[in-house]
Amino acid sequence: MEPVRTIELPPVMAAPETARVFEALTSDGAKARFVGGCVRDSLLHRPVKDIDIATDAEPERVLRLLAAARLRAIPTGLAHGTVTAVSSGSHYEITTLRHDVETFGRHARVAFTDDWMIDASRRDFTMNALFCGIDGDLYDPFGGVGDALAGHVRFVGDPRARITEDVLRLLRFFRFQAHYGRTPPEPAALEACAELAPLLPTLSGERIHGELFRLLRAHDPVPVLRLMAELDVPRHLLPRPASPEGLHRLLEIARHRDDPVLRLAALLETDRAGALAVAERLRLSNAETDRLALLAAPPPSLLDAIAHGELRRALYQAGVETVRDVTLLRAPERLAEVGLAIAAWDDPKFPLQGRDLIDAGVPPGKGMGQLLRDLERWWEDRDHRPSREDCLTELRGRLGDPPGGSA
Repeated sequence: MEPVRTIELPPVMAAPETARVFEALTSDGAKARFVGGCVRDSLLHRPVKDIDIATDAEPERVLRLLAAARLRAIPTGLAHGTVTAVSSGSHYEITTLRHDVETFGRHARVAFTDDWMIDASRRDFTMNALFCGIDGDLYDPFGGVGDALAGHVRFVGDPRARITEDVLRLLRFFRFQAHYGRTPPEPAALEACAELAPLLPTLSGERIHGELFRLLRAHDPVPVLRLMAELDVPRHLLPRPASPEGLHRLLEIARHRDDPVLRLAALLETDRAGALAVAERLRLSNAETDRLALLAAPPPSLLDAIAHGELRRALYQAGVETVRDVTLLRAPERLAEVGLAIAAWDDPKFPLQGRDLIDAGVPPGKGMGQLLRDLERWWEDRDHRPSREDCLTELRGRLGDPPGGSA
């Protein structure tokens, strides 16, 4: 395989710590090249995040070479040919060239090879099947350079075969279309996605979560989500209805909000129970689950407070983020007013605690908790203005003590 051109490597790939890894891997004649996303994004002048390296050295040999160079090596997945090297605190995932002997979902039974073309042929998209040397020489076995520059998301070989090998590639196709696509998808790819979408429920929630959230972080995922809806993909992806139109409305006023939970809430057409079902399917964290449920079905009291301009009460009870996000989703016409209220918000703290009630002679228990909540509501009704002494006076009055009593 001959290089097709030379590119300038970004600083993270040309760094001395990266060069040390390449020097170690090639010290006894083995070859090593950058592969996949870091090459694609270097070509497109996008930020490079993770650095993946392919080599024709088998894993045990990789471990020996790294050890000889006094670089830390983590046997991330030896059975699949993957070792992680650590150089000056930076991590590099090194994978031996391989071909699939048998595929089954996410993983495959593989055999190692020294054939770069065979390794490239098992990758998902042409723009991800690019290799690049530490010298910047770029290798392009399937026309991925032209596809990447044109924004053409194209499977390596037959789309149906690539998706059958790993159904997650169906979602990756739409995610890449949202982030990199600038040309219409190939009909064969869309046909394969529509045909194989019923296999999506076989994927774990964690894997769907990862791909869906990455898709939602695209600058404008709505055109791709509409395409997915036309192919009936969401029905196999989520346990509740989803419509890109709600997200379209959100992005018209808050496109800058790179917030996948907020965008997912805008996408869903469901109640609290439905949001919880979606959260369970996607294996969201507890915090993400609570937030999604709240945004999908805000408490009526919060909606009423926003609708009637009782914004300080809303901000105190729900917090700035929740009030802002609920307004974006449910009452965008109130955004200007809510923005002014947030800018002036001083986040007052209720001046009494349970200890104050105990000192006043209130016995611990449910009654004390209820009294404290009643006092807090009294304080809220007065726009959080009563001082600590005012609150203590109100407490004494409710306990039947005369003003100036012992509390």
